[in-house]
Amino acid sequence: MVCYFAPMEGITGCRYRRTHWACFPGADKYFMPFVSPRQDHTFTRRELTGLLPEHNRGVPAVPQLLARNPEDFLWAAGELASMGYREVNLNLGCPSGTVVAKGKGAGLLGRPQELERFLDKVFAAAPVSVSVKTRLGLTEPEEFGPLLELYRRYPIAELIIHPRVRTDFYKGRPRLNAAAPAVEGCPFPVCYNGDIVTTGDAAALAARFPKINAVMAGRGAAADPALFRKLKGGPAAERAELREFHDRLYEGYCRDFDSRRNAMLRMKELWSYHIGLFRGGERLAKALRKARDPGQYEAVTAELFRTLPLEADASEVWRIDAGTGPAPGTDSRWILEQEPGS
Repeated sequence: MVCYFAPMEGITGCRYRRTHWACFPGADKYFMPFVSPRQDHTFTRRELTGLLPEHNRGVPAVPQLLARNPEDFLWAAGELASMGYREVNLNLGCPSGTVVAKGKGAGLLGRPQELERFLDKVFAAAPVSVSVKTRLGLTEPEEFGPLLELYRRYPIAELIIHPRVRTDFYKGRPRLNAAAPAVEGCPFPVCYNGDIVTTGDAAALAARFPKINAVMAGRGAAADPALFRKLKGGPAAERAELREFHDRLYEGYCRDFDSRRNAMLRMKELWSYHIGLFRGGERLAKALRKARDPGQYEAVTAELFRTLPLEADASEVWRIDAGTGPAPGTDSRWILEQEPGS
């Protein structure tokens, strides 16, 4: 099975990508959190940190661009091509209110004529392959039919479908029936993205849509770093592997930020998903949330790795916001206030 790691702002930066690739190989591509090209056609220092090839050496990383102006997209694609990237992903899925209000991300789905002009110019001049990550529409799944007809006119490298509309955000069940026509009749490869948390989720999807080319997971892969290895028939994560992954990532953040406290805060974001892999983690999850200094954080994580048994699959402590209700014993306070990557 072809597996992609979805972009997650605040989690899947270049440090995370390198560490995950080294400890849990299995992802065929890592899609970077989006970059939104500016009108002055310069990347910020923070953006360059994530994009520079030397910060992604050996990792199959794909930049993602969020743009409304095709000239801005083409400038950024050209810069990325000069860095050696062969694919750029167009983000037509981000549901953030500020993004949509600017007509970007999922907001462009509600402007079909503008989207057509955008795609005309991009695919006429793009210096690299362009894949597209899309939702079904802005407010109604019926919008996907015309969108799909539009997409079929272009040489899209791959269509990644998150089968929700923008107003769903990440809530409710994915609208699989609405996505089915794309799976059955596209002239380009199709990737499914949405609520892949376990091997059972992927198997059920493959049984329903045998023509699916690939699956993309974000929150599920953040919860279980070995998810992609498992999807390819490999073993679940062992305790020692998870501890090494944690320690390498944490110490890497300490160096990157020159601050153990800031590294701790970044790791606490990851734990909002990762805690679901540990059975009976409610007490220590609460202690992790309350940790105010690195010493406390390090003591709690040491106890967590030492005492808690591992689950076969990650429980979905964060899927409460998907409208399916909490798993027994989970705590809704773990849900992040910021939205996951699109």
